[in-house]
Amino acid sequence: MPDTLPELLALPGVLAALAAGLWAWRRFHPVSFWYVLAYPLTAVGIRASWRKVALGCGLTKKRQRFWWTVTPAAIVSTGTVKVRRTFRRVAVDTKPWMWFPLPTRYGWRVTIRLLEGQIPADYSEVAERLAHSWGVHAVRVSSDKPGRIRLNVTIHDPLIRVDQIPPSTDLLKVTVGRLETGGAWLIDFTTVPHWINAGATQSGKSNLANALLVGLAPQPVALVGFDLKGGVEFTPYAPRLSALATSRSECSDLLADLIGRMGRCRTAGARNIWQLPADDRPVPIVVLVDELAELYLMADKSEKDEIARISTALLRIAQLGRAFGIYLFCSGQRISSELGPGVTALRAQCSGRICHRVNDPETATMTLGDLDPSALDSARAIPAEKPGVAIVAHQDGHWYRARSFHIPEKTAEQAAHTYAHLTPNWADIRAEAKIPA
Repeated sequence: MPDTLPELLALPGVLAALAAGLWAWRRFHPVSFWYVLAYPLTAVGIRASWRKVALGCGLTKKRQRFWWTVTPAAIVSTGTVKVRRTFRRVAVDTKPWMWFPLPTRYGWRVTIRLLEGQIPADYSEVAERLAHSWGVHAVRVSSDKPGRIRLNVTIHDPLIRVDQIPPSTDLLKVTVGRLETGGAWLIDFTTVPHWINAGATQSGKSNLANALLVGLAPQPVALVGFDLKGGVEFTPYAPRLSALATSRSECSDLLADLIGRMGRCRTAGARNIWQLPADDRPVPIVVLVDELAELYLMADKSEKDEIARISTALLRIAQLGRAFGIYLFCSGQRISSELGPGVTALRAQCSGRICHRVNDPETATMTLGDLDPSALDSARAIPAEKPGVAIVAHQDGHWYRARSFHIPEKTAEQAAHTYAHLTPNWADIRAEAKIPA
């Protein structure tokens, strides 16, 4: 006993040092801690508890199986019940087959084989139940082949803090933030040419426009601004803008100029500008629209014809602009069918959808209504204390939560002045399109 007393006294110190070491490991290098220690324990626990979790979430099916059962046989004089074990067919709860979970940077993913009669929507409906059962931040459901689904699990919200990542160097591609999966949030105009960016005040909508401008400023593209707030949003970036419209009449003139360049490809017999020789190819144009609703709001009937011209021109650009190197990025606080059929038609042509926190459910429905219904629920759940968080319809056909980098207005202004020498002259652009001045 005396020999073991020092060892017993030292045991609490050893345990405390071990706990401190594990805490420091997790605190200062969480990635290696997750892959080396936490993930193996988590994966074993997930596989071991899957039957109970599936049963609790209603994902099991009754099947006939041979099973050992216990039935009463007789009661003896002492009152003891004798039982008999029999092996017979009974109805048992069968769980879906789960493969072994694989680690990701922010959690894990696992493939599940569906039972008869199940569809991916059955798992999407209980995604929140699965998240609470496993004690994780979120569970997302996707399916890449019939009969199987993939559960993508994030343990903690990766959008609490978004670090800068290297920008894209490709033409018309801008890295504006990070997706909830940890990947880059990329706005690629070559894949998705037209975007709608909806969000209330202080939701991060303007910050996203700043991030987009900073990413496009060093690229050989022309930027055109539509700012019907009197120019308060885009005037500070005027050195990098080839044209800026601050009134409805100026917007109408600029739209007419943009439509005029469409004759360039028809004259050359090309289907789009990218089929033209490099020396004869017009510069791509990205149109940034702030407060889309201002283009459609009618104060009196005298504005009806002008609004109709603007609506028709903007819709034509959305329908045909990609072939002629014209791309739209339309932002607004409220985007609804109340603004007229022109907005609804424009929305149908904009396959890129971004929805920040909004003040009314109709704007979220207008922006994301034709996507997964769970995307609407996620958009309405965005808290006000997380500006920049948005629901994004991604290029891969799925929707994601994402958060844009914080780009102060001074940073965007500095980028506009730094790359002002790259700004194409609007008169030259009009001349290229053979538009008479």
